[in-house]
Amino acid sequence: MAGPTTAERGARQQSESGRPGPGRRFRLPSRRMMIVLTASTVLLGGALWSLYGSNWLRVERVSTSGTDVLTRAQVESTAAVPVGSPLISVDTDGIEDRLRRTLPRIDSVEVERSWPHGISLKVIERQPVLLIGKGAKFTEVDADGVRFATVDAAPKGVPVLKMTVDQKVGTQRFTTGRLLLEAVRVRGDLPAEVAEGTKAVRVRSYDSISLELTGGRTVMWGSGEDGAAKARALTALLKAAPKAGHFDVSAPSAPAASGS
Repeated sequence: MAGPTTAERGARQQSESGRPGPGRRFRLPSRRMMIVLTASTVLLGGALWSLYGSNWLRVERVSTSGTDVLTRAQVESTAAVPVGSPLISVDTDGIEDRLRRTLPRIDSVEVERSWPHGISLKVIERQPVLLIGKGAKFTEVDADGVRFATVDAAPKGVPVLKMTVDQKVGTQRFTTGRLLLEAVRVRGDLPAEVAEGTKAVRVRSYDSISLELTGGRTVMWGSGEDGAAKARALTALLKAAPKAGHFDVSAPSAPAASGS
């Protein structure tokens, strides 16, 4: 029996691939499908209108949390949230960038939509760990070594940094910025009870960092290395020789106390 002709094979291939073969017609969408497509279009259009065109989902209020030194008014004024605009269109990343750029005291901030009508600003402020004297004022330095604000009065419990480095010799290997980071590092390693009583951190060189405590007491810390071991040694010395005036933990394996 003879096989199919070329025309018959072509027609069968078209039929199998979904293309109309001889004598076949395109099928129009069913009524049900048309209803579904129409409903989907209407719903999509309604959703877009609700988000962008209606008065239902527009910014009506701005809330701020986490401020301490900064005021809510400062933060909200800088944020410049477009009240009255569609909530979906608010540029939250742009607001975050503007706040951090304009208010250096802000360490981080989250700008979130609070449906259906709000924008929330969640602020975390930088905390000073050291102060740098600047005339009658003080520059605050945070735990990352960032100088972020100048204040008229020293915040309570924050030691002053005294940089007494020979500029010709002491900064040839370690820059002033590096020495500042070492001072911050030492401040971060201090035991809580020592940190509370530290009035100043003095930096003479990378290997010569000392503390000035209340009561005229001093601590030779040395470099910023082995901070945890030095903290433990200092805590032990303070308990063993509470009336001593000078403590040396620069070599934490052989700490010493002297004076009274």
